[in-house]
Amino acid sequence: MEIDKIVRVNSPWNGEAERITLGMGCFWSPEARFGAMPGVVRTRVGYAGGTTDKPIYREMGDHTECVQLEYDSDTVAFEELVAIFWERHQPVNINGYKGKQYQSLLFYENESQRSAIDRVLLKRERSGLGRPETDIVPCSAFYAAEERHQKYYLKRYPQAIEALSTRYPTQPQLNDSTIAARLNGLAKGYTSMERIKNDIETWQISDAERSGILGLISSIRW
Repeated sequence: MEIDKIVRVNSPWNGEAERITLGMGCFWSPEARFGAMPGVVRTRVGYAGGTTDKPIYREMGDHTECVQLEYDSDTVAFEELVAIFWERHQPVNINGYKGKQYQSLLFYENESQRSAIDRVLLKRERSGLGRPETDIVPCSAFYAAEERHQKYYLKRYPQAIEALSTRYPTQPQLNDSTIAARLNGLAKGYTSMERIKNDIETWQISDAERSGILGLISSIRW
């Protein structure tokens, strides 16, 4: 499978988004945690780091569960995401558990990202945190996980999914939406409705679109 170079997409800020892929144990919680962050445009979970062709959850081969983020670099820095990555999991506790399925992996897509990772590592070492047992590797093929794994916590609320379907009628549209990323974080308890609404106020979208999104999420019963 040919590896795509860094992905750039339209974002709620009318800018461009960059990409980072992380392995930090079960992918459900990291998707929710990062999806709650202002500046993160899209999230998805999947399998990466191995050689097995077309992995699936029950036949993952030598791949690892990962979360892939697209983010607005003017709002959240790559180095901030990397720092949070190491703050929010313990590599020594997951490496070797369930074989390759749970591994601490950090992918870089260019030399700029590699240099940024080195700066974060140096800062950690100078503060006495030591070097984490994380494999830092060049980007590789990423295989999206099955539908049931995408936005896992949000999908525990059928009424929320039903309401969102009026704006995002297909599963890919819903899974790729920034608002689904935020609400998945809300469902897990990583953010609040007030924070989400304040975030939406900063998006570079029309007043009508903003009003529609705010009205939609306000109608959901949690």
